[in-house]
Amino acid sequence: MPSPFTCLLALASLASSSVCAGPKPELKAKSFLLFAGTYTQKESKGIYAWRFNAATGEVEALGLAAETVNPSFLVLHPNGKTLYAVNEVDSFQGQRSGAVSAFSVDRATGRLALLNQVASGGADPCHLALDRSGRHLFVANYTGGSVAVLPLEMDGRLKEASDLVQHVGTVVDPKRQGAPHAHAVTLSPDERFAFVTDLGLDRIFSYRFDATKGTLSPNEVPFARVAPGAGPRHFTFHPAGRLAYAINELQSSVTAFAFDPKLGALLELQTTSTLPAEAKGENDCAEILIHPNGKFLYGSNRGHDSLAVFGIGPGGLISPLEYVPTGGRTPRHFAMDPTGAYLFAENQASNNVVLFRVDAKTGRVTPTGKTFSVGAPVCLTFMSLD
Repeated sequence: MPSPFTCLLALASLASSSVCAGPKPELKAKSFLLFAGTYTQKESKGIYAWRFNAATGEVEALGLAAETVNPSFLVLHPNGKTLYAVNEVDSFQGQRSGAVSAFSVDRATGRLALLNQVASGGADPCHLALDRSGRHLFVANYTGGSVAVLPLEMDGRLKEASDLVQHVGTVVDPKRQGAPHAHAVTLSPDERFAFVTDLGLDRIFSYRFDATKGTLSPNEVPFARVAPGAGPRHFTFHPAGRLAYAINELQSSVTAFAFDPKLGALLELQTTSTLPAEAKGENDCAEILIHPNGKFLYGSNRGHDSLAVFGIGPGGLISPLEYVPTGGRTPRHFAMDPTGAYLFAENQASNNVVLFRVDAKTGRVTPTGKTFSVGAPVCLTFMSLD
């Protein structure tokens, strides 16, 4: 049997034959509930809701959906009945931990009703992911430097963690990387592996996921490295399944990887700046996503306050197309509606969300002129009403 290292080298040739365009989305849904998570220190009180019509681009404010502390990342259950939110705090029920909250969704009003809360397993949880079956919720704890698996009841309620993995180590920047900082969890397309970006360790960890036990175990190829001091933040797979991309917060860059779905292994192909050559001043990257058609990649710059738009070329390599101001300050997150026609940029420091139109043929984004206010928006998710 070839060693993992030998198989990893074969990824380079695998990437060159990868299909760059993903399957064409066949989405009929045009009407959505839109939920925004926020930081609640000042203007905000929790999670806010809107109705969104993707056929017309109209957005109708529904107001405060649920009052809860620092719901900075949200994810919707596959059945559309339950919304989950981190509570990004460092103390919960006397523990050095944050929390995760489960809410039932009223589709008619957009209101959320709290089902229950459990400990996240570490301080300052900042990201959630769900498996397709809706049986397990994964949470990354930033300050805690850990990742937990939370099983779910049939009614959507959260159980206590079935597994908790603690990262250890230090890297380059003592200010930002003096300890592990797990920043996101992303499941592989077949959900056999869970990838955890650790900003503090400059690593993307690969874990084997046991869906029966709800546990994580280190993979044979346990991690991929990025450049020292890069600070990987979020991570996404290409729709075709053989490529993956990480956005590096501290280096303001995107790293492209070839992905071996059998080994759960990554091989770096390219690292590219998210900033134009003439950019000056401090900048941190935040969110990354790929258009549903698989042809374009988007990243957000906080400081430059822009969206970086890239074309995805042969073998998965990316090239810059444009840099578009987000219409506010500190775009911590942005989200594309499931049809791929609109993009919402959430500007945390200017308390606004700006709506852009997306050209699926060119990848370019254009402001629609529509902006709506919400205190410190940091995450946005969609629920189909059709």
